Amino acid sequence: MKSKKSLFGLLGILLLVSSCYTEVIIEDDFIVESAFNTDQVLQSHDLWYIDINATDGNGEVPFLQRAFTVSFNNGILFANNNIVGIGGTGNGLGIAIGNYGTRNGVVDVDHDLDGLWSLEVFAVNNSTIELYDARSGTSYFLNGYQRGNFDYDRVFYENINYLLQEYDVWEKTFTSQSGILNEFDEQNYLQFFSGNNFFRSSIDKPGTALANLRWDYEGGYEVFDTNDETLKTLTLDYDFLGNDYFELYVIDDETIELYHVASETVYEFGGRGFVQYLKSENKVSRKRTKINNKKMNVTRKRKV
Repeated sequence: MKSKKSLFGLLGILLLVSSCYTEVIIEDDFIVESAFNTDQVLQSHDLWYIDINATDGNGEVPFLQRAFTVSFNNGILFANNNIVGIGGTGNGLGIAIGNYGTRNGVVDVDHDLDGLWSLEVFAVNNSTIELYDARSGTSYFLNGYQRGNFDYDRVFYENINYLLQEYDVWEKTFTSQSGILNEFDEQNYLQFFSGNNFFRSSIDKPGTALANLRWDYEGGYEVFDTNDETLKTLTLDYDFLGNDYFELYVIDDETIELYHVASETVYEFGGRGFVQYLKSENKVSRKRTKINNKKMNVTRKRKV
């Protein structure tokens, strides 16, 4: 079994049991010696956010690689595989993806698609656990939240690349009256693809059926981090036509705002054709990878 270097020392987790709070103390032997205590640790938080950038190892656990959050709830494993709908789907827990049971310091998962997995459970601190897959030598680090204090803003901004891909297209729904006329005024649809950071845009009229859209422009897109963790920027690099630069804001899980810095025009786009990433192998699937956006040294221009 993997060395429990992260478990030395005490940490406290407050667990709601029978409508009152009892303190669950986790130390090196506590998880290892009791399957019940392991389950208490897993259920001590409603949601476990998978910090995919902290993953250590070259293998993968497929259902953890797909999910933004997982939840352990009385033997049923839940996951939020989409950003869209997070906080609402399954009363916040997401969709049921399998069953689980606990042994001494181990959680055994029977995933509906990916089969049986045994993962060692380690406590890193009072709100973080490590799930270790000994077969591949890979560790996932999960940050615990209750549904009432889950950091939705963090999830959206850390994973905004994925949000752009969770709709078939984004349709322009608003253009500000202020701002200088520019060619982007005519573009009413955007489509973002995963993997190769390819995008397409269309000047078709609003309300056009998705199947009837004709794509007028294409190229590469890139999302950038900035010194302000709440500000992302987006560039659209058109083939043979130069590029557009925007500040990128999330209004909600189906609306984004693009601020065209050069013209000082504000655009809003609404998502159409939601792509739900389910557990079933006959549905569309997606795996998360470590995101290492380039950093752009800019200051916010949009007045909010």
